[in-house]
Amino acid sequence: MRAIIIKLLQNIGGIGLLAFLLMMISCQGGQDVYLYEVNELEVSGTNLEKSNLKTDLEFLSLAYSDLFGTTISENALNQLVNSYNAVGDKQLIADYIILNMLEAPGASIPSDQEMRADVDAFIKDTYKKFFVREPSEYERWYLQQLIEQDTEISPEQMYYAFLTSDEYRYY
Repeated sequence: MRAIIIKLLQNIGGIGLLAFLLMMISCQGGQDVYLYEVNELEVSGTNLEKSNLKTDLEFLSLAYSDLFGTTISENALNQLVNSYNAVGDKQLIADYIILNMLEAPGASIPSDQEMRADVDAFIKDTYKKFFVREPSEYERWYLQQLIEQDTEISPEQMYYAFLTSDEYRYY
């Protein structure tokens, strides 16, 4: 046995054998095993992943679809695009087009009572509808405080803010 240990020391080295012996001594049976469980968490996308700018046609078409729940007719889309392209200030004309869509009959906008009855659900639904993502905790808190503290804020104004935001212009 002594010859085997000496041979191992020569081949492995003293430190290697010492590490091997310590490892063998430390492996004891019957020790408690701890199992840590992790709750599943659904992760949704953020606006950081949105890097593609919507074309003018996509922007107008999607805004119409988001507000009316149906696709825009080709004729109506052509009229919107022509109006959009006729004005040099694209942000200004986009604001006017969105305002007209929000005021048009048939636009699917919750009432003020519906918004205030469940502000958190309104915020979540609005983020999903326009940004295709969940709001962050801060976004939820901030908008909830804003809506609850200012009775003058309407669902139309909230929709206008979302539709004219930079994030809505990207996918």
